[in-house]
Amino acid sequence: MHCFRKVTEDLYWVGASDRRIELFENIFPLSDGVSYNSYLLMDEKTVLFDAADYAVGRQFLENVQAVLNGRTLDYLVVNHMEPDHCAMIEDLVLRYPEVQIIGNAKTFPMISQFFSFDLEGRTITVKEGDTFSSGKHTLHFVMAPMVHWPEAMMTYDETDKVLFSADAFGTFKALNGNIFNDEVDFDRDWLDEARRYYTNIVGKYGMQVQNVLKKAASLDIRMLCPLHGPIWRTDLDYIIGKYDTWSRYEPEVKGVMIAYASMYGNTENMADVFAAMLAEEGVKDIRMHNISKTHVSELIADSFKYSHIVLAAPTYNNGIYPLMDNYLEDMKALALQNRTVAVLGNGTWAPQSTKLITAKVAEMKNMTLLDTSVTIKSSLKDAQLEELKSVSRQIAEEVL
Repeated sequence: MHCFRKVTEDLYWVGASDRRIELFENIFPLSDGVSYNSYLLMDEKTVLFDAADYAVGRQFLENVQAVLNGRTLDYLVVNHMEPDHCAMIEDLVLRYPEVQIIGNAKTFPMISQFFSFDLEGRTITVKEGDTFSSGKHTLHFVMAPMVHWPEAMMTYDETDKVLFSADAFGTFKALNGNIFNDEVDFDRDWLDEARRYYTNIVGKYGMQVQNVLKKAASLDIRMLCPLHGPIWRTDLDYIIGKYDTWSRYEPEVKGVMIAYASMYGNTENMADVFAAMLAEEGVKDIRMHNISKTHVSELIADSFKYSHIVLAAPTYNNGIYPLMDNYLEDMKALALQNRTVAVLGNGTWAPQSTKLITAKVAEMKNMTLLDTSVTIKSSLKDAQLEELKSVSRQIAEEVL
């Protein structure tokens, strides 16, 4: 049975949610699923904006058919060729053999890579600034390369002031009937997943996001229709502001994230003592992660959120504890910057972790390393409490 919702007078959401999926891109844990958004414009010509993932393919096709209500599909706009949005393209072509596919010069080679159907005579290639009329609606095409694939683009409906924003402004989590931002408590229920989505999927491409935000600023946008998560029809400045902050690699919160690894509890004890010292200095926003139990995508999300990061780990095989090393590699790959970092290390006979973690952070762009790192041997002793307290005071002064 079909399941769709009206977005504007002529526009319908025909997407679907997948609550069975456990890993997005087979990497990122999804406790609350994910939505795959697709939009169908019913004008003189019918226009579908992006397809959907195979996992929701049957529901998606039923939705499209129900909204069309006997009409054919005239055009398919492909804003993004990632399989969670393009997997059903061939099925659409089989069902609607006259459909014309609108994309840019980088779109169609990717279609040929994913599928084997003949594109001859069914493509319309657009570039930056081109327009297309479906009747009373005029569409403008905005190229968004590397946000987060090279072929990514956005489509702006001049008539209804709607921006179909591809993966931008998206978020993890399934939609539960409420598809609009003003139907949910976004700050309470969605923001953390929106941040985790952005930082891990798009985070590396801050400069490219900034370029697209500048283009968007020149448009009169009254609604954002992303490919994942709620549609924004109110308070657009809120989500655009978040993207501006994240893509400039500026922290959202003046606070401290403590990410620790501990084999037998001694490094964890040092992290706990340090957190208590921060609290005594007046720091209220403290987030602690045991990196052995926290997925790296959550670590990355909070690394983008907080202004100060404390890394605590033991030495392992004369190197960095493997999960800490993996986290540091992700920080570097996703271009995290503009953070202040303190390092706490541990080791029983050849403590190396403090030095090695410090060296890795030093390789990252625009990171401030505190000079006063702390290294303990096996367990924290009274003699080093003042040394630890000195670091906590320095961080507290900056945060407060």
